Amino acid sequence: MSRLSLALKVAVGLLMVDSVIELAFVSSMVSWLHRTASKGFSFKYGDSTYHLAGEPLHIMTDQGHTSNGAAGTAFVLIGLGGILALWLRSWSRKYGGMGTFTRFIYYLWVALNIPALLLTTGALAYVFAVTNAHEGQSIDVPLATTLNGSKYPLEFWTPQNWFSGVMRGWQYNLIPMFIVQLGVTILAVWEFLGWRRQEVFNRGEK
Repeated sequence: MSRLSLALKVAVGLLMVDSVIELAFVSSMVSWLHRTASKGFSFKYGDSTYHLAGEPLHIMTDQGHTSNGAAGTAFVLIGLGGILALWLRSWSRKYGGMGTFTRFIYYLWVALNIPALLLTTGALAYVFAVTNAHEGQSIDVPLATTLNGSKYPLEFWTPQNWFSGVMRGWQYNLIPMFIVQLGVTILAVWEFLGWRRQEVFNRGEK
């Protein structure tokens, strides 16, 4: 096994680990929103205690779905798909050359690395852009005291901005996920080009 092939396999493994972490972060966020935050919170203002709904009226969650989709794609298509494609390639080489099906699976996997990377890049940019666009918002406390547990109606909120301090993990985990996936994509294409050159050389010798 060449160093490049080994590096690719290690990178695929790291991507699978980090994508699972991202999926776990997003799942725990959703679970926390539904099980804990939905109960609401109590806060003191002056000499009285008031109840605030756990979620605002306008909460934005599309960026979480996008991150979940990017992580799932990285794990299934690039991770599991890479294991299958590289194993089939290795098995075919050992037992007499790549057949049409094996070649198709390998070529498809290499090609899918690029749109999968673009999806992760888009998720990274989308999450940070949306979150930063709503940074610095604050709750109008006098208004909140009049809601009697109803959802806070002003402005649009991301989970990270509404629950600052408990929702940042899945957002920042997109950064190492993007870096690792970029490495996987570069290594996959680089190794593919080397493999193709070797294939052409072997055919020429025959």
